[in-house]
Amino acid sequence: MGPTSQLVDRFGRVHRDLRISVTDRCNFRCTYCMPENGLEWLPRSEVLTFEEIERLARILVEAFGVDSIRITGGEPTLRSHLPRLVARLAALAVDGRPIDLAMTTNGVLLAGQAAALRTAGLRRINVSLDTLRRDRFIELTRRDALHDVVAGIDAAVAAGFESVKVNAVVMHGVNDDEVLDLATFGRERGVEMRFIEFMPLGADDGWERGRVVGRDEIVATIDERFPLVPVSRGVAPAERFRYVDGGGSGGLGGAHVGVIASVTEPFCASCDRVRLSAEGAMRNCLFALDEHDLRGPLRSGASDSELAALMAECVDGKWAGHAINQVHFIRPARSMSQLGG
Repeated sequence: MGPTSQLVDRFGRVHRDLRISVTDRCNFRCTYCMPENGLEWLPRSEVLTFEEIERLARILVEAFGVDSIRITGGEPTLRSHLPRLVARLAALAVDGRPIDLAMTTNGVLLAGQAAALRTAGLRRINVSLDTLRRDRFIELTRRDALHDVVAGIDAAVAAGFESVKVNAVVMHGVNDDEVLDLATFGRERGVEMRFIEFMPLGADDGWERGRVVGRDEIVATIDERFPLVPVSRGVAPAERFRYVDGGGSGGLGGAHVGVIASVTEPFCASCDRVRLSAEGAMRNCLFALDEHDLRGPLRSGASDSELAALMAECVDGKWAGHAINQVHFIRPARSMSQLGG
């Protein structure tokens, strides 16, 4: 039986993409994300169990036709027995079609987990990597783990995922001189590099508009060395470009490069995402200032239909856009690591 309804907001956007944070913990301390000493982690009793995550995801899939789920964190590979959750989620389907199940990771533990995650049913994977220089990597993440992350990317390619992508947040005066190096890295490994504009989601007030490297600058830098042509976008957050020479085509989408221009060219009008935090709060936007608690009703015995009503209420309240470029923008109280970007 197919879904009985759709998650539609007041602007007519249908939501079919779910981001699930399985933990708020992270083994990196990226300067644009959290303080050097980390954040106050959630007590384990407040974090959703695998059974609770599966139930909420199943409601979204079966009642509303959500057909894409991405596992995030914090750092999701820190969650014990993660392949067990992957197997549970991989079994979900819409009208008999398995959902598209993906994960975003910092990659530091991936070399030892990639094969098991793929076997459990994970289809696609994104690895975050902002620099190829060891000294800069240490400065950005406060960890000496560049070699481990690169090994994780290589392990993901070897594991046979349908897609392996590498995400880089680009910042003026930090790593903007590595755009071409990172693009070359993707081409050499047959993976898609995706460049992300620096967003105001850190644990402090360190974001400055002047540090944002915009989409046009990123594309121009790559195009000068490796000519690009745009690819039809759809509702995906990344605007994709194809290498004219076909370079980097390794069967994993590597003949492409993507740019997520959340700041200079917001894609809010086509956004189809909702988020579930590690402690069971549903958010209708990465920059939302409020959220809907699902854990409380879930643990108090709420029925599937009651939980579905709360989910629909959350999405109905979604605003038109995040307003980053407007004077009334208010930065969310949570950092990116707590939101499961």
